[in-house]
Amino acid sequence: MELQKSKRAARSGSKYIYLLALLPFLLVVLLYEMLPLIMLAVDSFGLDKDPSVRFTFDNYTKIFTTLSYTKAILNSLKITAISTAFGIVIAFLGARAAHTSRGRFRNVFLTVLNMTSNFAGVPLAFAYMIILGNAGVLKQIASNYGIEFIQNFDLYTSSGLTMMYIYFQIPLSTLLLIPAFNGIRQEWNEANMLLGGTNTHFWMHVGVPVLLPSLFSTLSVLFANALCAYATAYALLMNNFSLLPINISASFVGDIRTKPKLGAALSVVMMLIMCVVILINNYITRKLTKWESR
Repeated sequence: MELQKSKRAARSGSKYIYLLALLPFLLVVLLYEMLPLIMLAVDSFGLDKDPSVRFTFDNYTKIFTTLSYTKAILNSLKITAISTAFGIVIAFLGARAAHTSRGRFRNVFLTVLNMTSNFAGVPLAFAYMIILGNAGVLKQIASNYGIEFIQNFDLYTSSGLTMMYIYFQIPLSTLLLIPAFNGIRQEWNEANMLLGGTNTHFWMHVGVPVLLPSLFSTLSVLFANALCAYATAYALLMNNFSLLPINISASFVGDIRTKPKLGAALSVVMMLIMCVVILINNYITRKLTKWESR
């Protein structure tokens, strides 16, 4: 009995030690994440033109009734959806190639992925300007050899911005999907071949269903990554293209007059969109996990 009591006391003591070790992390989360979010939500119900107003829905009404703000939301959702869809498809093929490869090729491939996953923001925008800008390298080559589809391509449009978003989505999604492929066993493919199934049958009926929870989890990460991207879009188009993150930034650092309350409301709208997507993803993932466990 005394031995059991001493073991219980030791376990409870170790729990308290773990809690003490977590205190710095919890403090950072409280000060740098929770408090700013709470203050942002409170500020979103104020008015920039009348600081005495503490609670009003005028900012949210303005967001959903003003064409520029609704267009910014729709543009952000459109570019995010397109870049996420292309990113997940290309990443699936890249992760499958990394899973099946061995030796030096795999090491080089993973090294390149790690390097390109950090190549985003302003450097990425400048790189695309050098390559596909009005006086870019590929534009000059295309004009010399008469390649019209490259010569007529305009980087400074939504199409160019979408292409850049797809670029920085691919390495991130590939790195996230590579560990998921480790859950696919070689024995499953061998059993499929013994039963007369093709490689397409295996991936359609075994591989993809097993990977679906990981695919949906990666989709939510890519969606949040693209929806909140700011530096790349601003460096390429500045304020010439309406996007939700650019409008948020303009509300806080406007050239004429700042609108922090309206910017807070726009930030809350963006967070709500992300929360809805994450909740839908969690629901689908939970359903898929239950279906696989049967």
